[in-house]
Amino acid sequence: MSITEIRVPEMGDFKDVAVIEVHIKPGDEIAAEQTLIVLESDKASIDVPAPFAGRIASVELAVGQRVSKGALIATAETAAAEAKPAVAPSPSPAAAAQATSQATGAVPDCDVLVIGGGPGGYSAAFRAADLGQRVILVEREATLGGVCLNVGCIPSKALLHVAAVKEEAERLADHGVAFDTPIVDLDKLRRFKAGVVARLTDGLKGMARMRKVEMVRGTATFADANAVDVALPDGGGRRIVFARAIVAAGSVPVRLPFLPDDPRIVDSTGALELPFIPERMLVIGGGIIGLEMATVYSALGARVDVVEQFDRLLPDVDRDVVEIWRKRNAHRFDAMLLGARVESVVAEEDVLVVTTSGAEAGVRRYDLILQAAGRRPSAGELQLAAAGVTIDARGFIEVDAQMRTRNQNVFAVGDVTGNPMLAHKAVHQGHVAAEAASGLKSFMDEKVVPSVAYTDPEIAWVGVTEDAARAAGRAVEIGKFPWAASGRAIANGADYGLTKLVFDKETHRIIGGAIVGPSAGDMVGEICLAIEMGADAVDIGKTIHPHPTLGETIGMAAEVAEDVCTDLPPTRRRP
Repeated sequence: MSITEIRVPEMGDFKDVAVIEVHIKPGDEIAAEQTLIVLESDKASIDVPAPFAGRIASVELAVGQRVSKGALIATAETAAAEAKPAVAPSPSPAAAAQATSQATGAVPDCDVLVIGGGPGGYSAAFRAADLGQRVILVEREATLGGVCLNVGCIPSKALLHVAAVKEEAERLADHGVAFDTPIVDLDKLRRFKAGVVARLTDGLKGMARMRKVEMVRGTATFADANAVDVALPDGGGRRIVFARAIVAAGSVPVRLPFLPDDPRIVDSTGALELPFIPERMLVIGGGIIGLEMATVYSALGARVDVVEQFDRLLPDVDRDVVEIWRKRNAHRFDAMLLGARVESVVAEEDVLVVTTSGAEAGVRRYDLILQAAGRRPSAGELQLAAAGVTIDARGFIEVDAQMRTRNQNVFAVGDVTGNPMLAHKAVHQGHVAAEAASGLKSFMDEKVVPSVAYTDPEIAWVGVTEDAARAAGRAVEIGKFPWAASGRAIANGADYGLTKLVFDKETHRIIGGAIVGPSAGDMVGEICLAIEMGADAVDIGKTIHPHPTLGETIGMAAEVAEDVCTDLPPTRRRP
């Protein structure tokens, strides 16, 4: 054993910052990457991790002190072999290639191999290429973009835009502007959606070409720790030897086993093809995908039912905003079957007969059924064991903060690494993996990942909900600003909306927020930034927002939490 000093590492431009938390004391056992202290500048908090595992011998800092790079944090007992950075500097591509060649007798075909061309995959491939790596990208489909661009985020938003414009035009009749009854041309609508997708996927193809990323169409499986076999569309095959690999294989819809095989029973991909507009439609699953597709089909003329096994829609979302959404969308649904399940489906010649359980159990008939019961990772088909890569009980690939798997030369990003399965999370992970694979000290250190339901109205949320905080015994302060007091919202016919912020009562820092109303997804980024920067209600409320805007409701919600809002009636002050 030896005594090793632990000092404040490089912090960029931060100097003379305050110590606000100390998480260690003499005698504590520490693990590599465990947070030792937390520092705070004017607008950012910085976690300082342990560079190695060991036992704390002495602590040299206390809360309130101010430090810069090189300040002594603590000393620790550690075995000599362990007294090294938790993540050693990655070897250069040339060194990696030499090591691979020595281990397998094969010269790598590329510095970085990326499996999967979705948002996480193409972002990783492009970032690695920008860093000078030789990159091969394997994608099973004919175009880049994965589920998101081809059969997910983008085509659904194209249809949701059309649905929102149609319904907004219909609502204008209440304000003195009326249009003739709209005519829905499904062929034109399909072409519009396809054109949006093609424009983006063609752009990705061009960017791959400009970066000299080699594209290989096929399905990859690991042959060993340094090579994959790719099954090509023409029936042939190709082995690709790599120095490092990034798995970005994405996810697929969960298939409910009791559903019959019938073209009138579709997943999200099938629903986006707009096979026809049904008179009666059932959506199985009250999550984001199900409610977005319900919005589209309802706007196009379908009557919709939804069945959800939990006792409310969007069960992980703040109940205040969900309740507003539910009331606003009551006209779309003949039945919201909550706390219910589909027990059976019988496919008859002209109808699908569905039996449900729950408080409103019964037999109902539909023309189309969307199963939107979730997604599962596409990791099992990759033969990961051959590469020494492990998955957990739910089928997700296990990774560290650099997105490395158990095989230090194999990384994983996106849906295959766990929830939430969101494109924007995958993009950030892809950048981290590409940078780490290129030898940079890059880590995922996000505090929060936002979510958006692009329904009408939109719901956006991030961080901790009020219910979750209270269930965990956490004291919180709430700031809620109803859009009925927003001039812009009233002018836009959106006075039903709400902006809600959640603050930790002890630190006064924001820990969560939710918005329901038009452009909620565009506004939630401010709440994300506030959480990442450790802002409190005063920081947000005293930030001058433009008026009249919907975005200023975030500042006003913070003012409500501080009891200084002058856009609402005065509150009764406590003695």
